[in-house]
Amino acid sequence: MKRYAMELLIKWKNKKNRMPLILSGVRQVGKTWLMKEFGKLNFKNTAYINFDSNPRMKELFESSLETKTLINGIQLETGVKIIPEDTLLIFDEIQEVPRALTSLKYFHENNPEYYIIAAGSLLGVALHQGTSFPVGNAEFLNIHPLSFFEYLEAMGESGLVETLKAEDYKLAEVFKSKFMEWLKNYYFTGGMPGVVYGFAENRDYDGARETQMNILRAYENDFSKHMAPETAVRTNMLWNSIPSQLSKINHKFIYGAIKEGARAKEYEMSIAWLKDCGMVNRVAKVKKPEIPLKAYEDISAFKLYICDVGLLSAMCGLRKETLLEGARVYSEFKGALTEQYVLQQLTACGIDGIYYWAPVGAKAEIDFMIQTGSVIVPIEAKAEQNLHAKSLKTYIEKYKPAAAVRTSMAGFRKDGDIINLPLFMIQQIEQIVNKLQM
Repeated sequence: MKRYAMELLIKWKNKKNRMPLILSGVRQVGKTWLMKEFGKLNFKNTAYINFDSNPRMKELFESSLETKTLINGIQLETGVKIIPEDTLLIFDEIQEVPRALTSLKYFHENNPEYYIIAAGSLLGVALHQGTSFPVGNAEFLNIHPLSFFEYLEAMGESGLVETLKAEDYKLAEVFKSKFMEWLKNYYFTGGMPGVVYGFAENRDYDGARETQMNILRAYENDFSKHMAPETAVRTNMLWNSIPSQLSKINHKFIYGAIKEGARAKEYEMSIAWLKDCGMVNRVAKVKKPEIPLKAYEDISAFKLYICDVGLLSAMCGLRKETLLEGARVYSEFKGALTEQYVLQQLTACGIDGIYYWAPVGAKAEIDFMIQTGSVIVPIEAKAEQNLHAKSLKTYIEKYKPAAAVRTSMAGFRKDGDIINLPLFMIQQIEQIVNKLQM
């Protein structure tokens, strides 16, 4: 399976002033596979340590942070002779042994010649609970579910990906029906590696859904495993309210939709936990679209999306026939799936600081706002080929943006001030916008 993050790992390996690298991301997003595959392809040897339920390694790091002692202990544990320039050290589930996280500081300061990658599914949670972090002595890389481009690669459709990357709009239009078919499949399977791998092998929709349900059960088991009982119950209720929150016309998160009388302070910890472990993406409202967007964030208004569009469709119980055949029963939820998909592609291609905009007292709303360079780009996500974009036109009339994007099932076109970008090309948004601004 091809992961574009592999290219970032290779760049890290070749950096002159390299620091230990920490991979973050939701559980079962493929961090362990990625680290091991990177080691296999780019090093003579890989020394892999999993700190989960490993009392011997916990005792080693508790006893000493002297790098020579640690290296000798890791060699004994793994049976791998560690030669700095030839060996990749992998510290998996590092949040289970906080002293191992602290050791990264000493490796960087005293022995920077070692190649070290660490990962932890609940690392973000651990850090916010007071786990010591080697500030300034490590780098971060967030791993996301497979993007649509990566999904196409996994399905053996690399030619379609190259067509999109080349921005060959005429050829993309010729094969539009094929892109749309794969996009609907992606809405069903999503990008979790275990799901995608199984579906690529046998095209079994029921098997894909079973894998998704197992992932969802594992997530919910984490609530009771890592939280106090009362907090776990609240987190479970909040998590399971997200599909219904997204099915509303206004997707703004409403605490009262969890249960009658629910208040923000009761669920703030749950949202923080879900966000820290990568299960949700929080998209805040901006009061006005000016640079930097972060400075105009309205912390009281936000939307919550989950980590993967396939998991969202599984949580809703959407059947493959409903998604693939376009049944009317799911027409109201198409917008939610489309927004989830668009956000997932924006985050997968490394875009940070994603917001939405809605003027006070008006029905107009811009689904997403991003900043690329010195340009703020409003994005309206449309589920079908309908190009009516009242909110976007209202925004353009008021703010005169340098670029505005409407993404839909329609083909690429420039409609006055609006760029219509097909949904299956949304990963190219920064490149396309930047070219049109030149």
